[in-house]
Amino acid sequence: MTKEGWRARVKRVVMAQLTQGVTPQRIAFTVSLGALLSVFPIFGVTTALCAVCAWALRLNQPLMQLVNALLAPVHILLLYPYYRAGERLLGSEPAPLLDVAELAERFAHSPKQFVLDYGVIAVGGSLVWAISALVVVPLMYVILRPALESLARSVRAGRQKMRSTSTT
Repeated sequence: MTKEGWRARVKRVVMAQLTQGVTPQRIAFTVSLGALLSVFPIFGVTTALCAVCAWALRLNQPLMQLVNALLAPVHILLLYPYYRAGERLLGSEPAPLLDVAELAERFAHSPKQFVLDYGVIAVGGSLVWAISALVVVPLMYVILRPALESLARSVRAGRQKMRSTSTT
């Protein structure tokens, strides 16, 4: 998808929500939470995590999943830093994360120990992710809300203009 393509798609989804009466604040919250959930540091669970949270909080599912899909490359890029920061947070020794041969060897040697070792890494990365949530969601919300409120005003103005021209 080209740069303009994803921008147009996001704008189309947001405009549809605004014209259906969804508040800019609700959209800002959906995008902010969706962005956070989309980088959860356990590979393969973000789609389900976004779906469950959108359902539980009655947020817009298509918008949440669109954010998730757009941030998939960012998710992959953040796995390594989250895991390393988690190791530091828990005081764990750094384990190999990128050497596939060494990972396979460790797994072959002791699958149980492999799951335990890398489970701790996943827990550490998840803790760092949770700590980052305290900053990321409020910051994104504060940044997005004014832009979405401005967009909502222009949608309302466009509607008013259409109504006034159709009544004359």
